[in-house]
Amino acid sequence: MAQRREIAAVYTAAVAQGVALVTFPAASAIFMSPRYFGLSSTAYGAMFLPQAVMAVAAPLMGAGLGRRLGIKRVYLLGLVADLTAMGLLVASQFTRGTELAYGLLLLATGSLGIGFGLTVPALNTYANAFFPLKADSAVLILNALLGVGTTLAPVFVTLFVGLGIWWGLPLLVAALLLALLVFSLPLALRIATDGEQLASTNRAVRPPRFWLYAGFAFLYGIVETMNGNWVTLYMRESLGATVAVASLALTVFWATVTGGRLLFAAVERWWPEARVYRILPFVAATALVVIASLPAGAPSLGVLAVGLAGLGCSALLPLTVSFGQRELTAIASSVAGGLIAFYQMGYGVAAFGVGPLHERAGLKLHVIFGATTVVALGMAALASRVVRRRRN
Repeated sequence: MAQRREIAAVYTAAVAQGVALVTFPAASAIFMSPRYFGLSSTAYGAMFLPQAVMAVAAPLMGAGLGRRLGIKRVYLLGLVADLTAMGLLVASQFTRGTELAYGLLLLATGSLGIGFGLTVPALNTYANAFFPLKADSAVLILNALLGVGTTLAPVFVTLFVGLGIWWGLPLLVAALLLALLVFSLPLALRIATDGEQLASTNRAVRPPRFWLYAGFAFLYGIVETMNGNWVTLYMRESLGATVAVASLALTVFWATVTGGRLLFAAVERWWPEARVYRILPFVAATALVVIASLPAGAPSLGVLAVGLAGLGCSALLPLTVSFGQRELTAIASSVAGGLIAFYQMGYGVAAFGVGPLHERAGLKLHVIFGATTVVALGMAALASRVVRRRRN
């Protein structure tokens, strides 16, 4: 019974983390609207820089923290950081029109980066440990639940904006995180990798194959973030979509990310993970070509193309983590944190880099989406090497 409660806590935390993660990009119209924060494209992109920096630093420190504090405390610290981020985001609403508002947003995204960087590797490690005989499927399902949260965030933003209280979403997420903290505190949440094994893996030299996985995670972070952070602006500027349709596109992206993870976990008997891993980067590349080629005034086609991009992204990150943990056994406990760090590096490149390219260099968003096809094809090349090396 105790383990069931622990599993419930871990998988519920994935949903909460997903909602928290997408709260900021889902509210992009609020941040860039002159009526609210009035941020430029560059300022909006720069808002995510603290998140990327802290999300890279946090998992890299996670193994050391796990050695000293245990994985449960690392998980709880991540939830506290997420809760702090939501509180700062709510507070920013009441300082609009002042320099303090943007400072609070930067602190909020930085805190969210810490929360994501500590919580997500811990959750992936828990899923792997709870279901060792079905590790790939367990991690896929965990990340599908994280995707459920990312799908819900744009829906809730649209709802709360309609009610005139956009900050209702971070307030709701804060309440969920607080309840989850209270539920998790009395649980044991211990796994075999606590203690001495964490200490040894933290000092282990990373084998060459780790960098293959890390490179894939970095490229994946760029592709996912192009859609997750910039698709609403692309829909409005390039395709002339309304704010509601742009939010729908973001919801569809995260819904197909989530649906793909559940689908590929369910059909693993007929479609082995290795085959899925090789094919999905080409699906993502195809979607990016379509997005770059759509004519103005075709928002419905944009929604469909973004949905295809979500399917292309769906299983790639969780499979990268689970493949890495199973293959790189000498450093298994630190693999999730390391790969999440590289994923966040890619997130930072796309989240921050697109703003200056769009605003200062004058590149249209559909051109930037098209250029990202090269990144997706790079993922395809690395995926083939990952699968081939795992077989050897």
